[in-house]
Amino acid sequence: MTKSKGISDSRAKTAQFALMVTFFTQGFATLSWMPRIPEFIENLDVSKEVWGAIIGFGGAGSLVPLLFTSRLVIRFGTTPIIKFSSFAFIAILLALPYPTQWWLFLVLNFMLSFAISVFNIALNSQAVMFQKRVDKVLLGSFHGSWSIGAAASAGVSSIIAAFTPLKLQMFLMPVLCLGLFMWAVRHMLDPAESDSVDRDVPAERISWLKTPPYLWLLAVGGFMGMWPELVLMDWSSVYGKEVLNLDPSRAAWPYTIFVIAMIVGRFSIARLTEKYNVARLSQIGGIFGSIALAIAVFSSANLADVNQDLALMMLCVFFAIAGLGISSMVPGFFSMAGNVEGLSTAQALSRLLLFNTIVVIFAKMAMGSLIDASSLPLAMIFPIVTFAIAGVISGVVANRHKKITLNRDYIPE
Repeated sequence: MTKSKGISDSRAKTAQFALMVTFFTQGFATLSWMPRIPEFIENLDVSKEVWGAIIGFGGAGSLVPLLFTSRLVIRFGTTPIIKFSSFAFIAILLALPYPTQWWLFLVLNFMLSFAISVFNIALNSQAVMFQKRVDKVLLGSFHGSWSIGAAASAGVSSIIAAFTPLKLQMFLMPVLCLGLFMWAVRHMLDPAESDSVDRDVPAERISWLKTPPYLWLLAVGGFMGMWPELVLMDWSSVYGKEVLNLDPSRAAWPYTIFVIAMIVGRFSIARLTEKYNVARLSQIGGIFGSIALAIAVFSSANLADVNQDLALMMLCVFFAIAGLGISSMVPGFFSMAGNVEGLSTAQALSRLLLFNTIVVIFAKMAMGSLIDASSLPLAMIFPIVTFAIAGVISGVVANRHKKITLNRDYIPE
């Protein structure tokens, strides 16, 4: 049997499937409680303004692990951290329906964000290490699995919410996810198989002041590339309702098509990178995606009063192109960050994620202010511009490195 960087082909396939199951399950678990948010609000007896504050401050829990999880990965390996953080992840989900005091729910939400952040760093670190070992860009497929899990969870939750009590649903779905997590952990690469990819990286912690400037370039590119995706997640349905005057059902169509196109694109990355540099794919995606997003927004806004159906069709078609364009952004920048010289995979990803998380918080505030000060179509210039900048940064990376060699550092031209 042939070997792939010290492991057999069959072992590599099993580990790859286990990672895909884990990403799918993470997406499924993360979205499992979202369709029942109105019931959580009712349980807590709070206003929507207070609920927004609870979710906002609770989400800050995701920042803390970004400061120390890389050191845990260096010491213990990714697989044990994935295992224990998944237990915490599921245990907190099981507890969510029970608090009736807002402050207790806030504590649980903070802990949930904390656990998911630890889990996410360890999981993405193993995924990048795995693709280094097999010398293929697979992060797109892994992130595509997460998106499928999230979509499946939203659909299943919406259906069973009609006839299943909140506490029963919030018991059955997390327990199912825990079973999938435990199966996958047993079949993942163990620390000796995965974490040894970083064996040439110094084990000591590299200070933030000594972080290679190249990582900060990738961090900026990562934010610019993910920002349009986040904006469409938050505002596309509002755009359809308020700008195109669509009913709630049809207002959701453009984002649904965008997500489907993004998933298709992510599952195509592994095959495309057999011929093309992943940075070059992101460059092309940024150029065409930003143009498509601009056409989608401004053509549909101008057509809305003339022909609503045509406006919706234009929005859907060009959202699909934008979804294909953005599909390689996050997987591409994560893959490139995992090969920064002098840092372990976990160190690089933690710093990239911390930078992006902090910037996204302020960017969301800025987006809201832009909409209030102008209009939603004009405010969409913000993600259109960042989309284009992400393409430019990807082009710089692609020109700097002739070929990404995932089992070692980049080879300069």
